[in-house]
Amino acid sequence: MKRLALVSLVVVAGCGGSKPVQLTGTAIDPPVTAPNFALRDQSGGTVTVAGQRGHWLVVTFLYTHCPDVCPLIAAQLDRAIRTPVGVRAALRVIAVSVDPERDTLAAVRRYVKARRLAPSFRYAIGSRRTLSRVWRAYHVAAQPGPRGTVTHSTFEILIDPKGDERVVYDSSIKAAWLTGDLRKLGV
Repeated sequence: MKRLALVSLVVVAGCGGSKPVQLTGTAIDPPVTAPNFALRDQSGGTVTVAGQRGHWLVVTFLYTHCPDVCPLIAAQLDRAIRTPVGVRAALRVIAVSVDPERDTLAAVRRYVKARRLAPSFRYAIGSRRTLSRVWRAYHVAAQPGPRGTVTHSTFEILIDPKGDERVVYDSSIKAAWLTGDLRKLGV
């Protein structure tokens, strides 16, 4: 009899529940708290994940001398920031460098200016030692590649206003995917 009651309880618990939201990115379920870090940005100020609480945030890993995918990712994230949904969400981006030797303050300033990135797009830099800790916390691999390139993990993590990782995207991210998922998440 106890077994029947338990089965009934399980069946009833499943009834009337809300349908899971279908996201374009891969949902992180259950959400986990995003690792915090403190790095310098293109203005020379300090940027932290914790300092973005109250806003939707994307954390990604790029480098300024990237010949292919990094500029495309930056452009899509910047486009998402400027959409009505991005504005409503107060969407912010932190791009963490994977090339500490060449991603200097002057280099990231030139990069941000040349690509006309929004003020809420922060390009974070630091020493190899400091960045390595961030890479480890986010499970990012970064190593020198051929002809001055950097071979690195390429993904974007959408973090909610409470500081929890909610969705991960691959390097082919599109602004519409991100803004669509923000809408589905209630923005």
